Amino acid sequence: MAPKVKFNLRLKMIMLISLLIVGICITFALFLHHFISATIEDQIGKRALSLAESVANIPEIKDSFYLEDPSSVIQDIVIPIREDTGAEFIVVGNRDGIRYSHPDTNKIGKEMVGGDNEQALLHGQSYISKEVGTLGLSIRGKVPIYDEENIIGVVSVGFLNDNVQDIIINQSKSIWYTLGIIVLIGIIGAIIISNYIKKLLYDMEPEEISHLYLQKEAILESTLEGIIAIDNNGLITTINVAAKEFLPNQHVDMDKHYIGTKIQEILPAITNNRENFTDREMVFGEQIVLVNQLPMYQGEVISGAVITFRKKSELQKVTEELSRIKQYANAQRAQTHEHSNKLHIILGLILNNQLREAIDFIKKENNIQSDRLKFLSENISDPLIHALLLGKFNQALELGVTFSINPYSQLKFSFSEAQQDAILTALGNVIENALDAVKNNIDEERKISIFFTDIGEEVLFEIEDSGTGVKQKDIPHIFEQGFSTKPGLHHGTGLALSKQVIREVGGEIIIEEGELGGACFLISIPKEGDTNE
Repeated sequence: MAPKVKFNLRLKMIMLISLLIVGICITFALFLHHFISATIEDQIGKRALSLAESVANIPEIKDSFYLEDPSSVIQDIVIPIREDTGAEFIVVGNRDGIRYSHPDTNKIGKEMVGGDNEQALLHGQSYISKEVGTLGLSIRGKVPIYDEENIIGVVSVGFLNDNVQDIIINQSKSIWYTLGIIVLIGIIGAIIISNYIKKLLYDMEPEEISHLYLQKEAILESTLEGIIAIDNNGLITTINVAAKEFLPNQHVDMDKHYIGTKIQEILPAITNNRENFTDREMVFGEQIVLVNQLPMYQGEVISGAVITFRKKSELQKVTEELSRIKQYANAQRAQTHEHSNKLHIILGLILNNQLREAIDFIKKENNIQSDRLKFLSENISDPLIHALLLGKFNQALELGVTFSINPYSQLKFSFSEAQQDAILTALGNVIENALDAVKNNIDEERKISIFFTDIGEEVLFEIEDSGTGVKQKDIPHIFEQGFSTKPGLHHGTGLALSKQVIREVGGEIIIEEGELGGACFLISIPKEGDTNE
């Protein structure tokens, strides 16, 4: 069931980004407004203080304090100054705070309002204050008037707060307009970003993505096959529980997480991240597995690969049947090919009227076949091993290889099904390698010799060839997965697989130098059965 989507992702992103931008812009605007207000008020206060200091230092004003009517002189001096500077008022008062000048002539002779003259009149300080006067709240500059060293009065220059706020508002308008444009651009950007992200998400909602992710995780973890995803650099990006159970822990620290690990560190046989293959047999730790690899594409570019694998034992029954059928088929094919060659020889002799030679050839071949079949039938009780060796006999004849079995060989022991499968796998791989090793030699040096016996507590097989053998430096690695002395790809599995299946039934396979000049493989299996723990 698809999850219920409450709000569209596109709408949510537009709203959230827009709210974020609006919130940031409002916060920034308030900060700027406060900063501008403080700056303008500070500048106005300094301007009022500077103007007050200039007025306080005018000699005519100082001298007028000793006149009978100081206001008649002082008022005429400060009015032009107030009009030129734009000050709301310039008030000059005596030590008692009685006005000698004021924009409203009716206020002259009355006491100054605000109660902020004490610092100037008593302590001789120049300062800025913000108080309510007869004209309203104003920013004032207060400066004492000195006659030599004595304070004789005070000058108060003020600018109304309302006028200051008008200046602040006019200065702030451009900021608000700019931030409004930024908000508009931000909303348009939010729409573009949300559309782009929706496109990247294949127009899916977060609830749908979450549901799909959980669904994929459930599928991945419930799959019995091991699954590993790697990126283009061969690093593991995804791995399920089944895969961890397959992997050999000795290659990776037990406390180390597999994610981010190079695939070759745990699966050395995976050498090409771009390769596509199916059901390739490999040895993982103590298990034989069938591995599939499929490259992943992003557009037309390979971005990684998915590797899946399962135990070969899960398909063991089918594999065993197919293996037996294949062995019988190979044996029959080789016999048919050999028989066809003999018939052509006989036909040629008859057509040339060489009847005596034809009869002798038939008798000779009949004796060879009879002796071969008789030897195998009398000395090998297992029909599948009998069929395998007969097929390899005929395959060797096709390749011109001398394939001999030691006349003292004997195999009467009854194998278990597991032992039989192990012997067929190992023996088939080793003989096949021997045929490959000698087929390019000259005719006289194409030799393979086999000896087997079940005398004693173990069943032994010895396979020698006249090939070039195995170099001393390669012997420690000859049974490793992926290692091969043959040129080309897709080698290095047969011997690793052989060693694995033989060990599973408690046996062993080793290599040593043979008497024919090439390699000699020894395979041993205990008679008491599978002792592998």
